[in-house]
Amino acid sequence: MTLREVVRARGHENVSAEHASTFEVTSDDWLTPAGDCILAVEADRVPADFDADFVAACCDADATITATLTATTDDGDTYTQTITGSGDPDLSFENERSHVGRTSDYVDDRTVLVDADGAAADVDRDLVEALADGADLRFELVVE
Repeated sequence: MTLREVVRARGHENVSAEHASTFEVTSDDWLTPAGDCILAVEADRVPADFDADFVAACCDADATITATLTATTDDGDTYTQTITGSGDPDLSFENERSHVGRTSDYVDDRTVLVDADGAAADVDRDLVEALADGADLRFELVVE
């Protein structure tokens, strides 16, 4: 069975996407230059909002979780990237602020996938530039 959750957010002028081991989408409405893993702000949903069936499926160590990042500019240009990771029995989806994907196996209440095949620094630079210019982001998580 395939389950999905969709979050909408927007880019910010301080998006740099330089972090080598994580990527993040936050519900915060601000971003400092130090937040080099953050791809977008003002997320309309947080992990605590996700459906219980989706969360349960992500807690399977054999689950594959795919994050698709789609940025759309005011001009209608679209940039998409997919990052694939794994589920983990310790995922809680209890955070009420941020979604974090990790290349490591570290889990806290913000973690939505582990063992990711990419982090913020791996995101296509055209997509990053669009987010730095304030593009809208569709952040889709799919678990199989």
